Amino acid sequence: MIRLQNLTLQRGPQRLLEDAELTLHTGQKVGLIGANGAGKSSLFALLRGQLGQDAGDCQIPPDWRIAHMRQEVDTLDRLAVDYVLDGDVHLRQIQAQLAIAEQQHDGTALARLHSELDNADGYTADARARKLLAGLGFSAEQMERRVGDFSGGWRMRLNLAQALMCPSDLLLLDEPTNHLDLDAILWLEEWLKGYPGTLVLISHDRDFLDAVVDNVVHLDQRKLTLYRGGYSAFERTRAERLAQQQQAYEKQQAQRAHMEKYIARFKAQATKARQAQSRIKALERLEELAPAHVDSPFDFSFRESEKISSPLLDLSEARLGYGDKTVLEKVKLQLVPGARIGLLGPNGAGKSTLIKTLSGDLPLLAGHLARGENLAIGYFAQHQLDSLDAKASPLLHLQRIAPTEREQTLRDFLGGFDFRGARCDEPVLNFSGGEKARLALALIAWQKPNLLLLDEPTNHLDLEMRLALTMALQEFSGAVVVVSHDRHLLKSTTDEFLLVADGRVQNFDGDLDDYARWLVDFRARQAPVTPAATGAEKTDKRAQRQAAAALRQQLAPHKREADKLEKELGGIHDKLAGLEERLGDSALYEAARKDELRDLLAQQAALKARESEVEEAWLVALESLETLQAQLEASE
Repeated sequence: MIRLQNLTLQRGPQRLLEDAELTLHTGQKVGLIGANGAGKSSLFALLRGQLGQDAGDCQIPPDWRIAHMRQEVDTLDRLAVDYVLDGDVHLRQIQAQLAIAEQQHDGTALARLHSELDNADGYTADARARKLLAGLGFSAEQMERRVGDFSGGWRMRLNLAQALMCPSDLLLLDEPTNHLDLDAILWLEEWLKGYPGTLVLISHDRDFLDAVVDNVVHLDQRKLTLYRGGYSAFERTRAERLAQQQQAYEKQQAQRAHMEKYIARFKAQATKARQAQSRIKALERLEELAPAHVDSPFDFSFRESEKISSPLLDLSEARLGYGDKTVLEKVKLQLVPGARIGLLGPNGAGKSTLIKTLSGDLPLLAGHLARGENLAIGYFAQHQLDSLDAKASPLLHLQRIAPTEREQTLRDFLGGFDFRGARCDEPVLNFSGGEKARLALALIAWQKPNLLLLDEPTNHLDLEMRLALTMALQEFSGAVVVVSHDRHLLKSTTDEFLLVADGRVQNFDGDLDDYARWLVDFRARQAPVTPAATGAEKTDKRAQRQAAAALRQQLAPHKREADKLEKELGGIHDKLAGLEERLGDSALYEAARKDELRDLLAQQAALKARESEVEEAWLVALESLETLQAQLEASE
């Protein structure tokens, strides 16, 4: 287990942790959350042994193998698959020793090393590395390319694959979903659910946390607090604690005011002096309780255009792509005010191509695109972060597009994006990715758009800013088209989904759970199929019939298993709905019912964990069933 006792951690003049306590048991999956700059990455450095504590103890089993996702790439000439294999350092050591033993024709060493290679699963290593890369969106061709050929985001995917390749007892992942699309995130969720070691995960993706972790550690006010359950359970439990804390604070302030009033009134009177002195001593003993500060630093809305057209955009019989390369064909899309569309589809299918075409960044290859007379587009994409003027401040960026506006008005507006005081005047050069993303959104929000085209707007944004963006989009009355791996944002801000796949754009009749199942089927269809024997050869019809009968026999237990799991899943959903209804009762959060609340939250966490297990088993059963059915159809 990991145990932190009376731990104090400091970076320069800033104290990040003070007398912090935390115990993590073997096999726990933990989400580490807290405000930017609170010390999450420093805590990771401590666990990795890269940073020492200033006081207290940090105990980790000495024989534990620790893997982590690196944030830099220092080898550009390695092939992608070799770079991932390098994550298994022990395997690479065995392979290096084998090469030497082969050169020296040392039979004894060769026998021993081949045994070690087998124990380290070395014979399957290349296949496992390629499976990791495929899950993270790499094609077979990309796996053979140099690391230096990839962009920064794809290099981070390679670092993630390298960390997953490393055999470990403790896995530390810092924002692993930042550079992933929704397909890769869904794959990573399943991989992490099956990870047998202890996982500590920093993430701003609440749905990802809910799916993967069974505990949340909140770093706040230099303390570490452990909450059971995923992020949603943390939100509810913390809200209850803060409400109780605020209640206690207000009660204490009333008590303090009463004492101070009594002291001021009677301390000069001889008959009451003793009682006044006792009140003064009681006041000194009264424990200071801090008020519950839960206000987000972000509060903004999109300034909206006074004029509007309907439709805003009308795309018909369009062919989209780059130069001579066609990505999407026969695209028909009409955007009217109030439309709220989420784009779904596998990596590389054309979601960004569609967004770029709508924004005007890409010309049509064929077809027609009509723009409304009063169309005003607000377009957010990751490349815009790089186009910010590194030498200009947030205030100067805004002044350039609003030269006649009062400076104080611009400062007030930037304050909603947490650019306050001197931060408004600092050059963008040293800003983090999250700060650049906030500034890009601020510039869009100021320009009064009536159509928002958002391509992965939550990359680099923390939980508080994601919540503020979600609320701002909910209040926006114009049209929205969004590509995002943040499922909470998609569920909260869109009314319909379009599926971009197989060179087409079509309506998707389903929710994100349906999309996850669609992806399983899509990957199965994309998997290479072994060519069947041609009919030119004489075939044994009787053998074919026997094979088909055997397949039908195999189908029955798989169907029973899938039906059984589906029934159990329905029962879990009903129980969770009942619990949610009971947890919605405000009276439940009274102090007298705290034991009942704790039991209900524990039941909910257990049911959600079981729900994930059953859902995963059900999807596997369905995939097996579909595979067998396809084989049966082919044989008949």
